[in-house]
Amino acid sequence: MHNEYLPKKAAIEKIVEESGDTKTFTLRLKDKSDGLLRYKPGQFLMVSLPGYGEAPFTFASCPRKDGRLEISVRRVGSLTEALHKLKEKDIIGVRGPYGNWFPSDKIKGKDILFIAGGCGIAPLRSLIQYVLKNRKNYGKVEVIYGCRAPKDIFYKDEIEAWEQSKNSNVHLTVDEPDETWGGACGVVCILLPKINVNPKKSMVFLCGPSVMIKFAIRDIVKLGFKEQNIYASLERYMKCGIGKCGHCYVKGKYVCTDGPNFSYTEMKELGIES
Repeated sequence: MHNEYLPKKAAIEKIVEESGDTKTFTLRLKDKSDGLLRYKPGQFLMVSLPGYGEAPFTFASCPRKDGRLEISVRRVGSLTEALHKLKEKDIIGVRGPYGNWFPSDKIKGKDILFIAGGCGIAPLRSLIQYVLKNRKNYGKVEVIYGCRAPKDIFYKDEIEAWEQSKNSNVHLTVDEPDETWGGACGVVCILLPKINVNPKKSMVFLCGPSVMIKFAIRDIVKLGFKEQNIYASLERYMKCGIGKCGHCYVKGKYVCTDGPNFSYTEMKELGIES
């Protein structure tokens, strides 16, 4: 009988240090009999390490035919501290995929605006990769990404490739510039005047601190973006990932099963606008 709480073994194939407290892990299921983790951009998986517990992490890469997947892990507690000490070829537990995914059926032919703050770029990266991989199916792509300092920017090499993609632009801002920084300074909303998409035919995807999401949505609604076309990937404490424990229950919905991606219209109905 299948046990939905039982994780599968995954081997760490590569580790990249993104910033002082964040690493990106490339994983692949260890046992070929387990097949592939078939997921869609926006979903998440539960990652475990014996003796340290389990936590949810959004897929930080688009689905690949070779079965490899990536997660970005920020060091914030005992489990993530332990994950950061692991090396290539070490084994961890994974189960999933869980949650809903970004509405890929709605975005074809549309302009797309991504807005990320800090480590919120990780959940959006899977969809950015997917869109750029299938570039002909989409209109203009604009990425706004804000961090505390230049050293905290994730995926630096990949961001350069995003900007070089046809009809795509990346706009960066930091709160605390250093002597090497020549870009914008301040919150992500100061970059909205730079975007070049049609609000009437655009989709918006956001992820980051709740206060960033709150004010970014406020400003993009003022620009004419439709509420039903604005989606946020919400961070809520998810214990089990499958709607059993109730930790993420909000007004009749579970963030882990009904989310973690909600339109702004849904967010207002749930009272989780920030």
